Amino acid sequence: MPASHRTRHVVRYLPVLPAVVLLLVFLAGPVLWAFHASLTNAALTGRHARNPDWVGLDNYQRLLQDQTFPLSLALTVLFVAGSAILGQNVLGLALAVLMRRARPVVSATVGTAVVAAWVLPEIVAAFAAYAFFSRDGTLNQLLGGLGLAETDWLYAVPMAAVILANVWRGTAFSMLVYRSALAGVPGELTEAAQMDGAGAWQRLVSITLPVIRGSIATNLMLVTLQTLAVFTLIWVMTAGGPAYGSTTLPVLAYQEAFKFGDIGYGTAVATVLIVIGGVFGGAYLRLLKEQKP
Repeated sequence: MPASHRTRHVVRYLPVLPAVVLLLVFLAGPVLWAFHASLTNAALTGRHARNPDWVGLDNYQRLLQDQTFPLSLALTVLFVAGSAILGQNVLGLALAVLMRRARPVVSATVGTAVVAAWVLPEIVAAFAAYAFFSRDGTLNQLLGGLGLAETDWLYAVPMAAVILANVWRGTAFSMLVYRSALAGVPGELTEAAQMDGAGAWQRLVSITLPVIRGSIATNLMLVTLQTLAVFTLIWVMTAGGPAYGSTTLPVLAYQEAFKFGDIGYGTAVATVLIVIGGVFGGAYLRLLKEQKP
């Protein structure tokens, strides 16, 4: 390769160099530290807090023997599937489609109500969700006023409560993504299909969804990765209980590392979570790549 060509090639990538450096420092660095810590018996207090010993894969072997880990893994999959893939994605698309057909006043009102939950600080949204689902909360007050039986939702169905809370909290993002995507659907395609006798559902399935499939894949990737990392909402609402009934992997990693002081084991759980996120991200990126013409 000629020197001049190499120089132009280097200059072309100079603008992105600061971003690459920041990613290496603030993303790759902590990930590598977490992986290294997962191979030690690092602790929050005691002798191993200062001088941890190398234990190799012992922490990962403990994961395979720990009865809590497979439960947390299953609850994490349930939380992501119910909250991100089905809840936020489907509800966000439905809201975006309905708001396109609604009157401007209705569309603005619904949009404001949905986005309001999204712009709340996560800790505030978590306390609001707790106040809604708690034994003396808003939901039971409404049910009692209607003469229906009241339930301690955070004890009886903790995962259902946190899934619904996260759907309420995060649907606005999917709605905004799909509203932007729907604006790019050529009107002549839907008009031609309508003239051919296609109903609203047929137009959605045969025309709209194929046109916005790239946005669907992108949104799925983003909301899935965001939902995998949800901690504050679950911790405030249930603290992972009752009896590990809502302990997803982020909650389990926090408990092991900071509640029980076992940094090495906690970072092993966090490393597994990173791998799961990488698998999801890789799958969605491959899906996006396959959709390119």
